[in-house]
Amino acid sequence: MDKNAALKILNRIMELELAGVVRYTHYALMIYGYNRIPIVDWLQKQGDESLLHARRAGDLVTWLGGHPSLGIGPLLESHKHDIGDILRESLAHEVETLKVYEELLALAKDQDVRLEEYARELISEELAHQDEVDKMLRKPGQTEAFTSA
Repeated sequence: MDKNAALKILNRIMELELAGVVRYTHYALMIYGYNRIPIVDWLQKQGDESLLHARRAGDLVTWLGGHPSLGIGPLLESHKHDIGDILRESLAHEVETLKVYEELLALAKDQDVRLEEYARELISEELAHQDEVDKMLRKPGQTEAFTSA
């Protein structure tokens, strides 16, 4: 396995996950209305999860002898703070992050069991998160996936 390529991918993961911390913190601060409390709680938990994911990626970087990035992934301020807009932005960020985990899996597959299992676990978590956001974007009674609509 190309260790330098793995380190680059892990640092990109770390940067994207740190961007997720900032995004979800911002989103939680911008929620207003009747359903504010449960939505803020959910967004804060997503931010906490992103921080854990960033730390795990950073640990892998140092375990492989690399230097963790001080960078942060792209941040979009659309100035749209409707809950639907926030969820769609969140979904787009999660899709981008998933692609990087898939890159890591492709690189590590049959080469490094630790990185392969890490990538598989995080891919599964990211897909579950996308599925939750997809369900949140559906209208009541809509069973068809939002993303396929």
